[in-house]
Amino acid sequence: MQLINYQIVSKSQDHPSHPSQSFPSLVATPTGRLIASWRCSPTKEGICDNHILFSVSNDGGHTWAKPFRSCPAPLVGGRDGVFRVGSLSAIGSRLLLTYCWVDTSHPERPFFREENSGLLDCKTFLCVSDDDGDTWSEPRQLDTSPYQNQPTPTTGPLLSLPDGRIILQFELNLPYESTDEWRHLPVLKFSRDMGRTFDSVAIPAASPDNSIFYWDQRPIVLKNGKIVDFFWTWDNVQSRYHNITMTESTDGGLTWAPVRDTGIAGQAGPGVELADGRIVIPVVDRTAQPKIVLRVSEDQGHSFTPETLELGGKAPDQQTSAQADRNGAWREMTAFSLGLPCAVSSNHGSIYVIWYAGLATDQTDIDFAEVQI
Repeated sequence: MQLINYQIVSKSQDHPSHPSQSFPSLVATPTGRLIASWRCSPTKEGICDNHILFSVSNDGGHTWAKPFRSCPAPLVGGRDGVFRVGSLSAIGSRLLLTYCWVDTSHPERPFFREENSGLLDCKTFLCVSDDDGDTWSEPRQLDTSPYQNQPTPTTGPLLSLPDGRIILQFELNLPYESTDEWRHLPVLKFSRDMGRTFDSVAIPAASPDNSIFYWDQRPIVLKNGKIVDFFWTWDNVQSRYHNITMTESTDGGLTWAPVRDTGIAGQAGPGVELADGRIVIPVVDRTAQPKIVLRVSEDQGHSFTPETLELGGKAPDQQTSAQADRNGAWREMTAFSLGLPCAVSSNHGSIYVIWYAGLATDQTDIDFAEVQI
């Protein structure tokens, strides 16, 4: 693996009122244009005063246009909200933008409520572009039933299957004031009509006794139709992270193999299948000083080769430690100043990667790299 281009898409110092930049996404359109999106806010923890920014590159990521803001978030059931994440993908010549909407009708409330592990309500919206991202449709809310009464934050962009279906991905969280136990689950929903209706729901991984949380799922659809899904894996009993785990489906999401240990530590980002069938995933490695590395699998995600390529590590010191419970883990992740990498194919043999990084929690840049594998 060889780094052939590195750029800063957006510097925190260029946004003095909103220096916290995170939750990046990237799409390479069929024309070769790159569109990046990310969250911009005064602080990483804050919710109300944040918005989604976009930037465009027409030269393979060597230069990036001045960022511009997304459309405002609509009311949901009369409630104010913001778009917290914007996830980009392409299906043929059509571009898809999936927004995670978050309820801000009670602006004093933090996103995560430690007393019960409740989360502010989250909904999903979709915008579509048929002109290479120059214009977008109005946001349309997607149906997350039977989980419409739970917060359902998105975990990545819409994906497409060879049979024409699209996949909506999100995870289940506990309603803000619920007294029930938090039973976290990754969810995939399948649609044949671009999200107007959904005909099936899949739970790729679950822990019957609630001892394991399969956080931050990262599904990849392979050329043969197989779906492989990676997880940031939290032990609810031992209050620690396990290695990245994965599962797979060979029948379009109807059934899933038992979850297996991939043998590598960290938090996976959305990955890419190469032309030769290998899989590349970007990983946040926090075993010591945090860094973004690329890992390669030659067996469709079951294991990974020893070879790595480090892309960036601006964080000054180790950002994880032993935690007494998942509330401690949540506080810790809120303070991360590097993470959430996303990889996409360049469509000409290399891959593009985007992530956020900085020396302080609330002062982070959006970084970009092109890598020849």
